[in-house]
Amino acid sequence: MERRRPAGVGRWPFAAILVLHAVALLLFTRGFLLTRTELPFYSACSDVALSPCSHLSTAAPPAPPSSPLLLNATFADPDGGKCWTRPAVDRLVIIVLDALRFDFVAPSTFFDEAKPWMDKLKVLQMLASGKGSSARIFKAIADPPTTSLQRLKGLTTGGLPTFIDVGNSFGAPAIVEDNLIRQLAKNGKRVLMMGDDTWLQLFPDGFAEAYPYPSFNVKDLDTVDNGCIENLFPSLYRDDWDVLIAHFLGVDHAGHIFGVDSTPMIEKLEQYNAIVEKVIEVLKNQSGPGGLHENTFLVVMGDHGQTTNGDHGGGAAEEVETALFAMSLRSPPPSLLSVPDSLSCRLNLDGSEICVGSIEQLDFAVTIAALFGVPFPFGSIGHVNHELYALAAGTWDTRDNCNSFSDLEAWMKNYIDTLCVNCWQVKRYIDLYSSTSVIGFPSEDLQHLDVIYSQAQANWSNYIKAVNSSGIDVSLQNTSMTLPFFQAQINAYMIFLKKVAELARSKWTEFDLKMMSVGFGILVASLLFQLFYIRRVNQLCQTSCQSTANSGISLKLVIAMFLVAIRAISFLSNMTEGKVAIFLLATTAIIDFHCSVLNGEIKLEEVTFLLLSIVLRFKIDLGQSKQAVGSTSLGISSLGAFNINVFNSIWMVISDVLPAISLPILAFLLYMTTSGVYSSRSFKFYMVGTVLSYLLIAIHWACENNLVTAFRTLQNIGRTLIPQLVYVIGFGMLVLLVPTQVFKWKKRLDHSEMIVIASLAMLCALNSTILLLSGKQGPLAAIVSVVGALCIIRCRGISHENSAERPLETILRDPFPVTKWSLLAVCMFFFTGHWCAFDGLRYGAAFIGFEHFNLIRQGILLAIDTFGFSHILPIFGLPILVALRSQYSMHGQGKYTFFLNLIQVLLIYGFISAVTTTLTVICVAIQRRHLMVPPFTGSTRFIRSSFPTVIRC
Repeated sequence: MERRRPAGVGRWPFAAILVLHAVALLLFTRGFLLTRTELPFYSACSDVALSPCSHLSTAAPPAPPSSPLLLNATFADPDGGKCWTRPAVDRLVIIVLDALRFDFVAPSTFFDEAKPWMDKLKVLQMLASGKGSSARIFKAIADPPTTSLQRLKGLTTGGLPTFIDVGNSFGAPAIVEDNLIRQLAKNGKRVLMMGDDTWLQLFPDGFAEAYPYPSFNVKDLDTVDNGCIENLFPSLYRDDWDVLIAHFLGVDHAGHIFGVDSTPMIEKLEQYNAIVEKVIEVLKNQSGPGGLHENTFLVVMGDHGQTTNGDHGGGAAEEVETALFAMSLRSPPPSLLSVPDSLSCRLNLDGSEICVGSIEQLDFAVTIAALFGVPFPFGSIGHVNHELYALAAGTWDTRDNCNSFSDLEAWMKNYIDTLCVNCWQVKRYIDLYSSTSVIGFPSEDLQHLDVIYSQAQANWSNYIKAVNSSGIDVSLQNTSMTLPFFQAQINAYMIFLKKVAELARSKWTEFDLKMMSVGFGILVASLLFQLFYIRRVNQLCQTSCQSTANSGISLKLVIAMFLVAIRAISFLSNMTEGKVAIFLLATTAIIDFHCSVLNGEIKLEEVTFLLLSIVLRFKIDLGQSKQAVGSTSLGISSLGAFNINVFNSIWMVISDVLPAISLPILAFLLYMTTSGVYSSRSFKFYMVGTVLSYLLIAIHWACENNLVTAFRTLQNIGRTLIPQLVYVIGFGMLVLLVPTQVFKWKKRLDHSEMIVIASLAMLCALNSTILLLSGKQGPLAAIVSVVGALCIIRCRGISHENSAERPLETILRDPFPVTKWSLLAVCMFFFTGHWCAFDGLRYGAAFIGFEHFNLIRQGILLAIDTFGFSHILPIFGLPILVALRSQYSMHGQGKYTFFLNLIQVLLIYGFISAVTTTLTVICVAIQRRHLMVPPFTGSTRFIRSSFPTVIRC
């Protein structure tokens, strides 16, 4: 007679563990993910009267009042009002090309090897080449995280990004701190925006006119770009704006879907070249005296870069390096062209010399504010970039200039005045920030900055006093002494500003170590609780089965614990998690194989699993081509690493046919695997639904590859309606599960049967959607998962066929099956082309079957694609693991024993994930200020655990 379930065995331990983990991670992340304090203060024109710079520019050497290079030109406007700098430009055109890599713009001669995507924006190279050019290409350095929202926020506020902000990338809140857009609007500048709708979310009240377009459908390469084109060119002939922002998204989306080295990317770059060329032509045609664009400044820039796979978000060089092209329609005096001193010059493909400057995106907001003469954003810690400033600030009319200074000396004098204001603004910000925020800058660092700032201000004040008292500084009567003194003063201000930026980068993120420690302590307590309850269930299992087996520590238990510990400790280094996981999985296969050899028999399942480990290692090492995102490719393009021409017709046919052949094989494997567990009419219905979904997926792939060319309507149905139908079938099977379980409960069937039925139903309902979202690699990944699971099950089951010992009663003594199951799940995450970083998300999968963005819908699809093979299927497959292992053993299991075994397996599986989580928390605490702790990686690992976890190190 079957024993009743004793007290103490139930769902409450799982609820307790979940609560402990949730509280622990909530406290830890609250301590780790604190944001920079955003001060509610805004700069105003009148503020400069409080600065020490206001009285340092009230006198000038003899010059006519009309001279534009007056030394007091920094603060006085023609109307006698006061503001921070004198405007150097009248209008500004900013063209943002999202995810613009530096090598998209710079000539290929600047790189060791020419790539197909280089030298496509030839118009920018042509304008920036040659001596005397008023255009220049810059390498722009962004601060991670390199997501569009953080970059736009950094570009407009002049501040550094914060960790927590990346979570707002899919629902951007309005920027409340001072920013460039607000200063422009507040000071009478009319801003016109078109393109990426993120701008409107960040600055809902900042634009006089806006043409926003939805930006999250990465499969759509043209809608946003076409909207920009439609509004851009007519706007260039209008005079009702001062700043025009056009944000194109085609390159970013092409990168996410196809990668950098792809035909759509090349086509987009060539399209942009034609657009920019036409924009420049329109501007030049109206740049004559009295023209609409007589004093217009053009900026073509990227917000961040991208990897060759088209991803971004982290801090790799390809992601943080982008390009900025600046062009003044009025050429500066020749002497000003020598101002930039950090240029790298080479010959381009045409043989002309081209120089590339450097700028940090941190400096963009304050530089543009200085050129427009508006106050600098209150929280900006950037400096006015002298290279970019020289292109526009030297365009003032120099007629009737009787100044004894040369153009270069006068420009440098004005630039010093501007830096004086810049330093004062940064100094007042960090002082106020330290006095008002919870954790400000250290006092010793502030004292050091005070010394640097005071010395720089004293030197400049002494010079100005000498000029004011004598009309000309006698110590600088020799012109050869003027330039070195000015350069030294510029260096003094720049040292202060760079020190502030360095301090902010190293100290800005505020960590509450006490809260982090409490969270870590609770997490350790949860591990101890899990160990206690695992042992308790093991004792119940021994009692229930009346087993005489030794319940002590076995060699297999020690080895399994050692492997789990190695994987967890590996997070403390920069090792690749996928390679570590497959190495450990292969180790378990080798151990089992070695045991079989010692016992004198080699099992087919163990050899198969060993070969499967090799396949997994090969695929993880090789990586996945970006072509596989969504459902566009099988991923065979990675064979190009072996000099195989993947565009050969044979390989193209294989990429189309092999997935379709894999689907019936997979269906057969699933049927043979699960038919022996439980058979009922409801289960047959689920299998019918699964087979129907597979057929629809095959038709969808045929339409994706344009194999169905007879009817365009049929193609559209195959690409959109069929995926939606697959989703509906899967959801319908989930809904059917509820009345089925209720009916079984009313018939008083055993809980074990109900659990197995529910698990089978969940697997059938979810696997079709996961396959669809995974693309054509999905069937292969599913076959690998099923074969690997069968090998794990049968290896353990067969090993006990001739034993009187029940197979699962001593699962704690031999946790190898659960350990291998967990490692296989981790390997499948990387096998399907994911990785633990923000740029590891495959955005294209979220839009399969849909053309328009919806946050909840696309978020669900993206989560299913990301964690389908690594968590959803393995966790729901654990009851099948217990049931099938019983089937493959000589002795059957009682229903109560099955229940105990299932609890034990779930606890051990969760404990393995919890151990890796705990070591990850330690890793994050140790490397909390290191670049290897990117923001979104945290949310990735938070989801990637059977219990919630935290930041991936």
